[in-house]
Amino acid sequence: MHARFVRGAVRSAAVAAAVTGTLTWAPTATAQPSEPTPPASAAPAETPAPDAGSIAITKKDAAGDALPGAAFLLLDSTGQESGRGKTDAQGKLTFPDLAPGVYRLKETSSGSPLHEVVADQDVIVTPGATTRLTITDPFKAAKVLLQAKDDKTGKLLPGSTVNIGTGSETLLTLTTGSQGTATGELPVTSRKTEFWVKQMKAPEGYDLYKPAKSFTAGPGAPVTVTVTNAKTATTPKPDPSDKPTDKPTSTPSKPEDKPTHNSSDGTSPAPTGSATPSADSSLPAAAATEEATPKTPDGSLAHTGADATPWLLGGGGLLVATGSGALIAARRRKSAVTAQDDNGETS
Repeated sequence: MHARFVRGAVRSAAVAAAVTGTLTWAPTATAQPSEPTPPASAAPAETPAPDAGSIAITKKDAAGDALPGAAFLLLDSTGQESGRGKTDAQGKLTFPDLAPGVYRLKETSSGSPLHEVVADQDVIVTPGATTRLTITDPFKAAKVLLQAKDDKTGKLLPGSTVNIGTGSETLLTLTTGSQGTATGELPVTSRKTEFWVKQMKAPEGYDLYKPAKSFTAGPGAPVTVTVTNAKTATTPKPDPSDKPTDKPTSTPSKPEDKPTHNSSDGTSPAPTGSATPSADSSLPAAAATEEATPKTPDGSLAHTGADATPWLLGGGGLLVATGSGALIAARRRKSAVTAQDDNGETS
């Protein structure tokens, strides 16, 4: 009811102001009660800050020696820099007062001309704890130059393949190119590392170099490895003209080409071993010639060429002797007849 009275009074005042234009009004303090103010104890309390962590780094090389002067950069999860620094004389570096979370650690310099930097890595920081890291920098690789040469002339040879290693492990395989050389990087584990090199394939036309050679190399230092090869001994190819043949190289002489040995008086000597009939032989000349001439055995080939020459000479001599004997016999008979005629006339 009080509220309706107030609203009615406001309307009456508004009408009166519209008529006269000079009416003013201000509501009393009790017309609009104010909101209560919350007590001071209801204000929210502040959140306490989390406990900070840290990262402690120890830097070494592959031989276990401390590496001072190695530079590191630390980035938070948003990529913002959270710290940077270098290792001390003992190879140590600490990043303190780090909020818990994941950080990215980057090595920007090894601080040594003999060592390489390591790859970036993530590091987790936990509240109130120190994350400890031992980081080992590898030695820089040795730079190898391989040469294959002729052991006599020193000429560089392509096509030579070698294995290089240490202990029982093969670390590098190289093959010489058209210039007779090859290059590569050889990982080392100390300031002076001993290696072996063994040839696996010889250049064309050369014998394999079987012994293993040894050499030493240091971090980042150039080293030249030379393998020498001797030419393969070649057997001369046989001349086709030197091949043996079944055919005789000389032509046998013909019977008529065979020289005739004559005596000093120009007459042919009588053949030895042949039977010469006497002048008073009772055999006819034809029969003597037939017996003196050997017969060819049945089933065999006739003798020709030089094999018939002795028989021809013997036959000729036999004919001459037979003719001489016949002539002498004829002369004797003629002498006997003449003697008889002379005796008849005389008597």
